[in-house]
Amino acid sequence: MSFRAYPHREDWSMKKSLRFVGLDVHKDTITVAVAEARGGPAEVVEVIPNDGVALYKVLDRLGPPRWLRVCYEAGPTGFGLARRLRAAGIDCLVAAPSLVPVQKGCRIKTDRRDARKLAQFLRSGDLVAVAIPDEETEAMRDLERARGDAKIAERAARQQLDKFLLRHERIWRDGTKWTQRHWRWIRQQEFVDVKLRSVGQDYQTAVEQATARVERVTADIAQFAETCSLAPRIKAFQALRGVDVVTAVVLAAEIGDFKRFGSPRNLMAFVGLVPSEHSSGASSRRGRITRTGNKHVRWLLTEAAWNYQFYPKASKRIKARRKWVSAEVRAIAEKAEQRLYRRFQRLLRKGKQRNRVVTAIARELCGFIWAIAREEKLLAA
Repeated sequence: MSFRAYPHREDWSMKKSLRFVGLDVHKDTITVAVAEARGGPAEVVEVIPNDGVALYKVLDRLGPPRWLRVCYEAGPTGFGLARRLRAAGIDCLVAAPSLVPVQKGCRIKTDRRDARKLAQFLRSGDLVAVAIPDEETEAMRDLERARGDAKIAERAARQQLDKFLLRHERIWRDGTKWTQRHWRWIRQQEFVDVKLRSVGQDYQTAVEQATARVERVTADIAQFAETCSLAPRIKAFQALRGVDVVTAVVLAAEIGDFKRFGSPRNLMAFVGLVPSEHSSGASSRRGRITRTGNKHVRWLLTEAAWNYQFYPKASKRIKARRKWVSAEVRAIAEKAEQRLYRRFQRLLRKGKQRNRVVTAIARELCGFIWAIAREEKLLAA
């Protein structure tokens, strides 16, 4: 989309000419509001169809691209709009919805109010930006999230089958569920009523299909992880204990650009693994972790942290994965293995609850992941 050429006015200060545009984006409509840099309340300009041409026409009337600062909240419509605006030379910010300031006591929420609010907060600098991934990284993110959805569907199907068997007093008491032995036992269950046989078979089929879907998506992740632009970082992360290819892909795709984190503490805060705090005057009180940011990354880091309760002796699989990486990455992974094991045991000896210990280990694991991601040379020559 081309914009009109506006005459240069040397007497116009660039700062005073800026216009802050808030977009309330939905599937069918976009509500556009503008706040002037000189001050005053934001005003709704127009409600338009969610169409790129219509939006460009409105923005074109507001001024040249260098005068505009545009924002909208991250949501189901994705980052395509932000990429197109940036390609057209317009500064576009995608705001984190959970961090947009909220006025207490306000009980009215409309698209027009939301658009005005975004424009005003963009002008005041009170919005927190979401990192916009490139298209390939977003594609890998969609792939690993599809596996997460498949695991949820598989878990639901298993629960339905399990509850069906429990209702008819078929209870498995011989070890872990969903192993081959467990499946043989399930298939041996017989029902006199033909209707119950039909229901049982239907539940079994649903579980088998859900499991096949998980395996299929997992295979796709392993395949594309070898060829995508994130491949070096994915392989480097796998040098750590408890980080397999799926976990490494999630870390690389969900976190994206690690350069935006100036220190390990910033990354720990980003995934919500730092303690909450309430300090006032001379008193200071810390509570549970903040649980902000990406909960999927936080959950995977916590699961990986459980592996550090065991003595730090690398398995054959970990040794094989470490052959792919550079000496610097290998040294970081070995240091993590030793340090996190000692800290895990030391916290247990102090009488700390095991779940809290795992959370503390996951927080420190973040630091080692940050260190690996910041290495210039990730793979072995």
